[in-house]
Parts: sequence; C-alpha cells; structure tokens
Amino acid sequence: MRQEEIYQVRRQRVFLVLSGIFLGSLAMLNIVGITRFLDLTFYVFGLKIPVTLAVGILPYPVTFLCTDLISELYGRKRAADMVWVGFLVNVWVVFILWLGGALPGASTEVAIDAAGRRPLFFEIQEYAFLIVGGSMVAYLCAQFCDVHLFHFWKRLTKGKHLWLRNNGSTLVSQLIDTVAVILIAHFFSKNGLPLDPDKGMWAQLIVMIASGYVFKLLVALVDTGPAYLAVKLLRPYLGLKQYEEVYSKEFSDSSDTTPLSDEQPTST
Repeated sequence: MRQEEIYQVRRQRVFLVLSGIFLGSLAMLNIVGITRFLDLTFYVFGLKIPVTLAVGILPYPVTFLCTDLISELYGRKRAADMVWVGFLVNVWVVFILWLGGALPGASTEVAIDAAGRRPLFFEIQEYAFLIVGGSMVAYLCAQFCDVHLFHFWKRLTKGKHLWLRNNGSTLVSQLIDTVAVILIAHFFSKNGLPLDPDKGMWAQLIVMIASGYVFKLLVALVDTGPAYLAVKLLRPYLGLKQYEEVYSKEFSDSSDTTPLSDEQPTST
C-alpha cells in the first residue's frame, strides 16, 4: 500500500473516532440531561460558593474539544457537517424516546407502582423531553459559534496560537450554550427546572448558569494541553505539515487531494 493510501485510511479512522466521541457525548447528554443535579458547593476563605450542575453537562465539554480538533485538522466544512449530524442524532434520540412511549407495553408492565411512580422509561423520557428543546437550539447556536470563531482566530493568527482559538472559541460558545439551555429549559418547558419556591427564581437561575459556565470554562482551560498534544501527534500520523488541513476525496467534494494550509484559499 502506498504511503498516501495509508494516510487516507488513517484520516478516515481518526475522523470516525472524533465524530464517534462527539456524537456519543451528545446522545448521552440528551438521555441523562437533568435526571440528576449535583451539589458541588465548596468554601473559599469561609465564603460559600454554590455550585449546582446537571449531570448531563459532564460529557458536553468534550464535544467542543472534538470540534476544535476536527476544525484544526480537517477544516471548517467538516466541523460544520459534524455539527449538523449531531443535530440529526438529537432528533433521532427524541424520536426513539417518543416511539418507545407510544407503543404498547408488555403485559407485565405496571402503569403505576406502589410508590405512585411510572415505569423508569417514562421518567427518563419526561426529563429528556424537558431539556431536549432547549439543548437543541443552544447546541446549534453554540457549536456553529465555536466553529466560526475558531476559524476566525485561525485566519487572524495565520494558523498560529492554537491555545487562543481553542480557548477563545470554546469560552464564548459555552457561555451562549449555558445561558440558552438554562433559560429555555425553565421558561419554555412543561415543568421547568427544580427550583426552590422559597428562594428567588433569578438567584437560582444565575447560580445554575454560573456553575455550568465555570465548569465548562475550567474544562476548556484544562483541555488546552491535550489539544496541543493531540494536534502534535496527529499531524505527522495523518501526513500533514504544520498548519495544513486534510483536503482529500474522502472529505471534500473537490477532486483536488492537496492538503490546504491557512495561507491557501479554501472553498469552505
């Protein structure tokens, strides 16, 4: 097998792995969503810092690392395509959850148990439907913002300073995502978020937004090292020179198989 053919196989394989992690994290987010909230409150010099996180937020920052790596190695068009596929995955998850509830259950299924609870599936379905509308709107806004800003700073710096576009694009897009998810879930969902009626609504919403954003911010800063390491290892593995992007028949409508660098004009 020629060296170029080996590189093509590797490029497809790496793209599939990154896409798989990205799509799997999205599916997990919609399923677990707000089924549980984590209380990670801590104290600094006696000052209480309330931190309330939905469990579904845990895998979400990984999606931005995946889009940044695909943007860096495969170009803006591939990253945008993956964002749209992620949206379709969200739609598919919702459809399966709806279908699972619409079809008749087995004869052994108990509609309401002794504790007055419905089967576990319907609890998961309810929570998923509660968050999915907000998450899908926020997802599209945040991910496309991430891809756009990543390439804006990439062009501005001539392909240098990966740390700037990795962190800058993620921090802005994560803020959009966090605010949109919390506000849409509270004001436009059927049951809203589990807020304490004895406390101020906006105070609790701000705590949730701030907690989610700070968590994502810390993860974004921490993943700068892994992003640099991944790019450093993957470029030679994929047969790319510094600042080049994969631009092959497998990942482009063009017949030109020459990798593009930031200094070259692209069609995306």
